[in-house]
Amino acid sequence: MSAFPRGRTAIVGAAVTGIDSRPGFSAIELLARAALLALADAGLTPADVDGVFSTLPEDPFSAMSVPEYLGIRPRVVDSTRTGGSGFQVQAMWAALALDARLCDVALICYGSNQRSGAGGLVRSGGAPFPYEAPYKPRNPTTSYALATQRHMHQYGTTREHLAEVAVAARKWAQLNPDAFSRDDLSIDDVLGARMVSDPLTVRDCCLVTDGAAAVVMTRADRARDLANKPVYLLGAADATWHRNISTMDDLTVTAASEAAPRAFAQAGVSPSDIDVVELYDAFTINTILFLEDMGFCPKGEGGRFVSDGAIAPGGRLAVNTNGGGLSCAHPGMYGLFTMVEAATQLRGQAGDRQVAGARLALSHGNGGVLSSQAVTIWGTEDCL
Repeated sequence: MSAFPRGRTAIVGAAVTGIDSRPGFSAIELLARAALLALADAGLTPADVDGVFSTLPEDPFSAMSVPEYLGIRPRVVDSTRTGGSGFQVQAMWAALALDARLCDVALICYGSNQRSGAGGLVRSGGAPFPYEAPYKPRNPTTSYALATQRHMHQYGTTREHLAEVAVAARKWAQLNPDAFSRDDLSIDDVLGARMVSDPLTVRDCCLVTDGAAAVVMTRADRARDLANKPVYLLGAADATWHRNISTMDDLTVTAASEAAPRAFAQAGVSPSDIDVVELYDAFTINTILFLEDMGFCPKGEGGRFVSDGAIAPGGRLAVNTNGGGLSCAHPGMYGLFTMVEAATQLRGQAGDRQVAGARLALSHGNGGVLSSQAVTIWGTEDCL
């Protein structure tokens, strides 16, 4: 029996900012802006916060520097470094800390200026890929290309299937005024784009943008008295299987196949119950792999599952409704943006991209090179 506090904590504030990548802002300035917007959304101030769960791309001491910058003296801090999955892990720990009354208001926040400040991808610390280094890969793209090639070889997945993922993400982005890329995109555009690491073209790869995101969590009993409709955390789990792609047992099976069943069991729901799926789509193969590993379709069927606009607006399953990392934003780490979008959908505040009647949402984070997978399940009050 899981001891996870199902439905006893909730998101009460959420915000994203800086996706337009205007120059002149540091990563911590963007983070602070998102944090203040999320707190204002909840009707709270920094003085109410006593738990800070923060990440900055190039600051290993963000657990201290972020509270200092915001003028907070927290009782609980965390700066989990599992890449883009770290935010779902932080939501899990925040829920446990809140339920144990180690803190009363938890702020989860991230910011990056990697596009305007550096003009490209910024390595987020550590000395990765020592075993692959002699072969001079262009990582992380090369690692994801290896997984893509294997899936194509083993299951007959095609480049057209991959392109369906990118086109669906763009169609959602066209409904999102905050998305970075909103131009038309066709299957042929994806197939004909510049090759980055075979078989992945530049349109199979995530954006490089600035951006910041934040969510505010508190206990359910307090959440009901705050400004916005609470979005309750029903289940959360993570699993980490490797760091380097060369130690991955099977390039077509990720740790999401372990994390998702645990999160679903805690929430007491199944994949067929989920109305909105927010996946970490750093590359088009990610969406296919994660839909399979989380049980939305059988292993090997992901390519065919996404065909014919199945995950685009009006399709059978709403996936990455903000445009995802492929078309909305990808400021180095994207996982917190999936959580904000899940909350936005369940509040009914997503505007033209709103999924009618959304009650249950999955928010997922992917860290490293398919290395760390974390899954959270969120629901409206009638799901408690």
